[in-house]
Amino acid sequence: MTYTVLIPARLASTRLPRKPLADIGGVPMIVRVARRAIESSAKDVVVAADDPDIASACYSHGVKALLTREDHPSGSDRLAEACAALGLADREIVVNLQGDEPLISPALLDACARSLDEHDECVMSTVAHPIDDVAEFGNPNVVKVVLDAKGYALYFSRAPIPWWRDGYAGGLRRVSAPPPLRHVGLYAYRAAFLKRFPTLAASPLEQLESLEQLRVLWHGERIAVHVSDERPGPGVDTPEDLVRVRAMLGAS
Repeated sequence: MTYTVLIPARLASTRLPRKPLADIGGVPMIVRVARRAIESSAKDVVVAADDPDIASACYSHGVKALLTREDHPSGSDRLAEACAALGLADREIVVNLQGDEPLISPALLDACARSLDEHDECVMSTVAHPIDDVAEFGNPNVVKVVLDAKGYALYFSRAPIPWWRDGYAGGLRRVSAPPPLRHVGLYAYRAAFLKRFPTLAASPLEQLESLEQLRVLWHGERIAVHVSDERPGPGVDTPEDLVRVRAMLGAS
């Protein structure tokens, strides 16, 4: 199995200005993320940037980057352009790694890519891990996923799913059994589907839940889910997240 990691990077961010270039121990965050990906088994790692400042930061640290349009509505659309620019063959596997995950495990990238490689009937794969915390289960910012017998995604939701019949009788005091699964925003695609994705109409469920992966299920495609015991390190969305990650990496 071989695969390519593409990292979409957008300079604009409302909660953390110029987030990809946020300093972590003297290194821009986007470079930290790329370096983690380079430690995986990926044959290539490329940052798909929307601004020359991001590309320049990558070049200066020996990380590959290419410039894409500024007006893409999503990271998947940005990666579709990158796929075409790189001339990736239709059967090639592309892993979409978010540019705000400087603590991502390289082994998790391999597992996500392998999950897709092993399931020819799927156009995508992703990752999940068990939830054991009630607050996390009820948090709408924590996306949950339920699977079928083959380990394919049935549905993703911000609501606490699956939900037992009498769950509301005593309030949300425990998680369901078997343990619910938290969806991790790491994806692998076949390049042909990634290039086709922007042509698919957005689904009502996608718009309701604000979850792009529901478009894939809406159009009848399958998503394989690798269930990991490992809980990925925190991503960086806010200045507070940045402080926490700097501390975890021993970088001020």
